[in-house]
Amino acid sequence: MDLSRPVLDPAADDRSEKVTSAGPEGSSTTEAEPFSVFTNGQKRWINWVASFGAMFSTLNSYIYFPAVVPIASDLNVSVALVNLTITCYLVVAGIAPAIMGDLADHEGRRPAYIIMCVLTVGANVGLALQRSYPALVVLRMIQAAGSSGAFGAAHGVVSDISPVAERGSFTGTVILFTNTAPSFGPIISGVLAETVGWRWIFWLLTILTATYSVVLVLFFPETQRKLVGNGSRRVQCLLYRSLFSTVTSHRHVMDKTIEPSRPKHHIPNPFACLPMLAYKNNFHLVVFASITYALRMTLQASLGSQCPGIYRLNSLQAGLIFLPPGVAGAVAAKLQGVLIDRNYKRMCAQLDGAEFHRGEDISDFPIEKARLKGATVMIAITVAATVGYGVALMTRAHISVMLIMQFVTSYTTSSVFSITNTLLTDLNPTRAASVRGASNLVRCLLAGGCIAALEPVTERIGLGWCFGVYAILQALVVPLIWRLEAKGLTWREERAARLAREGANQP
Repeated sequence: MDLSRPVLDPAADDRSEKVTSAGPEGSSTTEAEPFSVFTNGQKRWINWVASFGAMFSTLNSYIYFPAVVPIASDLNVSVALVNLTITCYLVVAGIAPAIMGDLADHEGRRPAYIIMCVLTVGANVGLALQRSYPALVVLRMIQAAGSSGAFGAAHGVVSDISPVAERGSFTGTVILFTNTAPSFGPIISGVLAETVGWRWIFWLLTILTATYSVVLVLFFPETQRKLVGNGSRRVQCLLYRSLFSTVTSHRHVMDKTIEPSRPKHHIPNPFACLPMLAYKNNFHLVVFASITYALRMTLQASLGSQCPGIYRLNSLQAGLIFLPPGVAGAVAAKLQGVLIDRNYKRMCAQLDGAEFHRGEDISDFPIEKARLKGATVMIAITVAATVGYGVALMTRAHISVMLIMQFVTSYTTSSVFSITNTLLTDLNPTRAASVRGASNLVRCLLAGGCIAALEPVTERIGLGWCFGVYAILQALVVPLIWRLEAKGLTWREERAARLAREGANQP
């Protein structure tokens, strides 16, 4: 990894200061400066640190599942009550990103990450030491509040450091980390619960989050563009400073000391992100992504609730079946990220000529068509594999058939997540973390409803028809994709014109 001195364009001072719009949110940059002063190696490091933090949002959830029974036995409560802590966790996980995203978009990335780390480390220590059910409930909610917001903050960092042409690959890295945790988390948890006890699950999380916190505080720079621009400015506040500039010889570009261009006391508003769903582009994209996420979570939940009984698996085997979909999701996230960038450049070449030179101005560019290319195919494969998965469980086919269907659906849904998250950042470059809060709220509600309906629907119509219903639900997103591809640019132009008229009417 190259963390060497960034190379700046020597001709930058001779260029004009022409401003170009970066998208519907009105972000801008100048031709006199590069989009980011960080080198490729430095951007990869920043991306990896942010993505590793986002991993805890899924790891803390999935690593808990194998410990439900031993926790219930140790605390002398029913399994149903311990399952209630999962519901409490998901409720907070649906709300917290809206607060943390608003905080990250206004106060900066570092303060948001530091707060999340403090909450997560403290909750993990408490969970390892607690000996009562009420403490378990409260601490799990605090753990959710600390870790769940990191996913949105990571996408905010991606929007800070990556231009449109590279955004797919950087988003793919975030999805890679968050998709890996659900596979390895249950395996590690099962081994620890069987050998040294379930409390060591939380001690392991404490070690991981504490180590990450130290790395974050010391070597993660502030990237919020409202505060540091393209990375060439610095905020005169210790909270925003790190050793990154010293270690990477990045100090020479940080020659502009500024005060934060933000309110001194901003109170995070969890409802500030909701109006963003009123934008037609955002609404269509969030519904599309949320339905796909709900299906993915339901398929994952069935691995823990349905498959062990059907295939008579022990605790370790029940954890191992999460591995194939996790590997598929990780591979898909990385490959799809590269493909997303390639599709964008190809469309730029088709519209602008042989040379790729769009820059950051996508105001007249059909970014929806470029990003959503291949999404319909992925949905069609997902629908077919979901039906096949239900039939495999219904007929009690060989376990390899079930795992293959899980592998395929994990690959396709992870590809869809890379597509939707990249496009969501493109459409909201200055509020990438906040829009994740709105998206997370919708997807958690849908996923919670779908998972809650899994058992009663299965009892009523059987496993095969149950997943047939979920497959039909997934197929309903295809018209959303087509409409977004056809109308996306028009909607953005209409909104830009409306905002221009409103601005002209103001005194």
